[in-house]
Amino acid sequence: MSAACRAPRIAATTRRAAKLTVGAALAALVLTACGNGGTSGGGNNTNFVSSTGGISTVKKADRHDAPTLTGKDLTGKALSTDDYKGKVLVINIWGSWCSPCRLEAKYFAQVAEETKGKDVQFIGINTRDPKSGSAIAFEKDYGITYPSFYDPSGRLLLKYDKGILNPQGIPNTLVVDRDGKLAARSLKALNAKSLHELVDPVIAEK
Repeated sequence: MSAACRAPRIAATTRRAAKLTVGAALAALVLTACGNGGTSGGGNNTNFVSSTGGISTVKKADRHDAPTLTGKDLTGKALSTDDYKGKVLVINIWGSWCSPCRLEAKYFAQVAEETKGKDVQFIGINTRDPKSGSAIAFEKDYGITYPSFYDPSGRLLLKYDKGILNPQGIPNTLVVDRDGKLAARSLKALNAKSLHELVDPVIAEK
C-alpha cells in the first residue's frame, strides 16, 4: 500500500487516540461528580490552606493565573471570562442532573444578587447536559440570572492544570481574584453562609 493510501488511516488513528485521551480525562473528572467534596492540595507547591470542609484558599502571593474560558452560553451567545477582567469571578460548575447542584442553586442566585455592585461576576459552567434546554429550565426554576457556559463534553474543565485549584468534581466552585488569579475553590455544595465565606475575603482584598 502506498504512503498516500496509508496517510488517511494514520490520521484517523491519531484522531481516535486524541479523543480517547480527552474522554479518559473527562471520565476521571466526572467519576467524582455529585460527591460531598473533600480536601485536595494538588501539586506544584501552591501552598494551599485546606480545611476538612473541602474548601481551599491560596495566599495572594502564591496564586496562579486562571485560564481564559471562551465558548457559548446556554442560548448560543458568545461568552468569555475576558469580558469580566478586573472583577472577582465566582465560577460554579454544575449540571441539571446533579442533586447537590439543585440544593445549592438557590443560594448562588441569592449571593449573586447580594454581591451586586461589588465588582463581582458569577458565571456557571454547565456540563454533561446533552441538551441545553434542561439547563435553561434549571436556571429558570432556581432564579439564576447570571450566564453559564454550555459545555456538555466538559472540555472547559480541562483548561485548569492540576495543582492550581483545578475542578475535581461536580458541583465545584472556583473564585478568581481581580488580578485574574485563582484564589479559592470549593469541592462541595455550598449554602449562602459558606458561599459568602468563600467569596467575601476575595472581595475585600485591595
